[in-house]
Amino acid sequence: MRFEKWQALGNDYLIFEEAGLTPAQVKKLCDPHFGPGADGVLLLTQPDEPGFVARLRIFNPDGSEAELSGNGAREAILYLRRNGWTDADTFSIQTLAGEIRPTITGPTTCRVDMGRATLQSPHYPDGPPTGQGEVAGYRFQHVAIGNPQCAIRVEDPDSLDLQRVGPEIENAPIFPNRTNVSFWKELAPDAIRARIFERGVGETLSSGTGASGAAVAHVVRGGDSPVTVHLDGGELTVDVDESLHVDLTGWAVPIYRGELSEEFVNDLETT
Repeated sequence: MRFEKWQALGNDYLIFEEAGLTPAQVKKLCDPHFGPGADGVLLLTQPDEPGFVARLRIFNPDGSEAELSGNGAREAILYLRRNGWTDADTFSIQTLAGEIRPTITGPTTCRVDMGRATLQSPHYPDGPPTGQGEVAGYRFQHVAIGNPQCAIRVEDPDSLDLQRVGPEIENAPIFPNRTNVSFWKELAPDAIRARIFERGVGETLSSGTGASGAAVAHVVRGGDSPVTVHLDGGELTVDVDESLHVDLTGWAVPIYRGELSEEFVNDLETT
């Protein structure tokens, strides 16, 4: 089984083509002691509808499947271009969250049309039209951008112990599908600082959808767009228009190509 490992702002994924993996196998692959180690797995297969370059499935290290990942999507997009799946600058990919349409902007950069964010969704079924609420003592803004986001504005994100506060919010009963969490503060009218606690992952150096959710929350409060989101792993640019349509721009790079050993594959097949 051949694969490539990529990273975007420190958010690393293993990319496989035409592979079928169980949740237990994904967990073993993502474990840094028993496998290659990663924040998740990206599976690329041929599309099952015309007009798409590929179908992308995204798995968290706990084996659960995510609807979308901004960083993972950029890694998959640039992988597809580098590995000959397409020579177009703009194309479409199938995901669990629906169609995403990226545009290649450079050797290691792309802009991704993430679709329109909403403040009401089945991920927060009892939420008001504004998507606002309170959880674990924090006021939050719910944003659905392919996956559920809980954006919380705080005075100092860097002082928080995310490993302590994150799990309670991720698994709060008001979010039936669990939720991703971003803690953010305004740095300027067009810039915010954010830390991310991802559903099924824990704290990460960055998250494209997490950055998008925080940026939408900032714009809803009157902030300017495009928003530069400062994350532990680097910066992303999130353009949010008046309809809450989101374009995410950032980079992704390969780390290495690899081939799983026969012993590991045999072990994986019995997992």
